[in-house]
Amino acid sequence: MRNIKSIKQEFLKKWIWGLRKYSSQKKNMSLLERKKAIKLSADLAMASTRNKTTRWSRALIANAARDDNSKVLTAHVLGSSSERVRKSFTNYSHSTRIRSCRNILRRNRAVNRTKDRVVASFIAKRLVQKRTRRLKSLLPGGEFMDDVSLVEETLDYIESLRAQVEVMKCFVTASELMILNPS
Repeated sequence: MRNIKSIKQEFLKKWIWGLRKYSSQKKNMSLLERKKAIKLSADLAMASTRNKTTRWSRALIANAARDDNSKVLTAHVLGSSSERVRKSFTNYSHSTRIRSCRNILRRNRAVNRTKDRVVASFIAKRLVQKRTRRLKSLLPGGEFMDDVSLVEETLDYIESLRAQVEVMKCFVTASELMILNPS
């Protein structure tokens, strides 16, 4: 894992660059458009700081590249590799989904549902499955991951989100100080 300070610096640089690029395309933005621009540029900046090494970062890039309005910003932030990443993630997710479905069917056939099954273990298993499904829905690209990868990617994603929040807090604080003390 890289130094958190360098991740924050790289994120801030790419985020501000993305915001400038997006605002130069549209001069008069509504509040909703501004919100979308901030979120999109933050997501792309965060994903690009990971150098496309994690599944969640590739999923964020692929999702942004699918949207016609954000294709230009995606290409600018990520460079020429954005289309290749989007295509590779799309192909990867489809083949993994098929493999995953086959494994689920195989496991379901193999499960022997006997009456002596302990109720507590059944409830615990269902609870774990429910929470795993929820976690997969929260993590970009998580629905295509196995449980071990899901935990690793989630930890990495949380660390990146934490860095993103800290940078944004510093940015807001600096903006407020500039407004209160113009010089």
